[in-house]
Order: sequence, then structure tokens, then C-alpha cells
Amino acid sequence: MDRSVGVLVGSLRKESFSRRLAGALRDLAPANLRLTVIEIGVLPHYNQDADDEGRPFEEWLTFRQAIRAADAILFVTPEYNRSVPGVLKNAIDVGSRPYGKSAWDGKPAAVVSNTPGAMGGFGANHALRQPCVYLNMPTMQQPEAYIGGAASLFSPDGGIAAATTRDFLRNYVVRYAEWIETILGAKQA
Repeated sequence: MDRSVGVLVGSLRKESFSRRLAGALRDLAPANLRLTVIEIGVLPHYNQDADDEGRPFEEWLTFRQAIRAADAILFVTPEYNRSVPGVLKNAIDVGSRPYGKSAWDGKPAAVVSNTPGAMGGFGANHALRQPCVYLNMPTMQQPEAYIGGAASLFSPDGGIAAATTRDFLRNYVVRYAEWIETILGAKQA
């Protein structure tokens, strides 16, 4: 079954490793997955007053609708100070409100973290899993994706340079497709 996957990139930089990695994952995905980046850089900081007073920002409404329209969510993020970038946390907050109307509810999720260093964004990956649990987003446990050495990850054409990394990422996104079917198939049964 064809599935739409909303991809949230945790870095705003046009040529960020995370954005490039999201593009590589899109290219490696099986034919039944359509990965589309949902932009988060335009979202005003979340302030509950705007929702409570019936004047949510148009950018919030558009974002929430894009999340609701996706069958699943893939987070591709760098690590900032052993956690997720603030812009990504803001997007999570915007999508979770107003209270009781979370756009995230039940969306199968997966996390790919990356850093130029060796640890591959371990802190960000695990920090991101906490709100996923709270927001009822079944998050794929295995395989985990901590991508280190992001500065040398890409070939000149934008693909993944190392065959072993490319194979790992292809397997990861295939397993994610299976995870999506496991979760959504159980909901439909």
C-alpha cells in the first residue's frame, strides 16, 4: 500500500547534513513510500494564548494539516547540545496543540539523527523519542539510526558516498515501511 511520510528536518540550513540525509532517504525509499519534507522554519514560536483566543497563526494551521495528512512521520535531525534543535521542539509543540487535538496522534514515527562527530546524535535521537511516547506516536525501535561523520557522508552528486552506509539507510527505510504497515494495519484490523 502506498504511504505518505511527512519528513521533519531539524536543521534550517539549506545545505544541512540533515536536509541532505532526508533527500538521500527519499531516494533510497521503497516505491510505496512517498517522503515529503514538511517545512518547520516558518512556524512562529508556540504560545497557547493564540489558540485559546481563537487566533492561531496561519502557519500553525497549515503545518497541523500537513501532519494530519501524512500517514507517518520521519524525523531527520542533528544534535544541538545533546538534544534536539529548538526549531524542531517548537514544531512538535505546535503540532500537539490545542490540547486534545494533537496532529501527531497515532502516527508511526522513526528517528534518524546525525552529527559530524562520531556519536551520531545519540542524545538528540533519545531526547526526541520522549515526546513521541507522550504524543502516542509508535516509534520504530530497531534498527536505530545514529549517523556519525556526516561531513564526509555525501558524494558530489548528493548521494551517500559509502556503500555500507547506503545499504544501512536503504535497509532502515525498508524496515520503516514495514513498521508503518504493522502499526497502520493493526489500526485498520
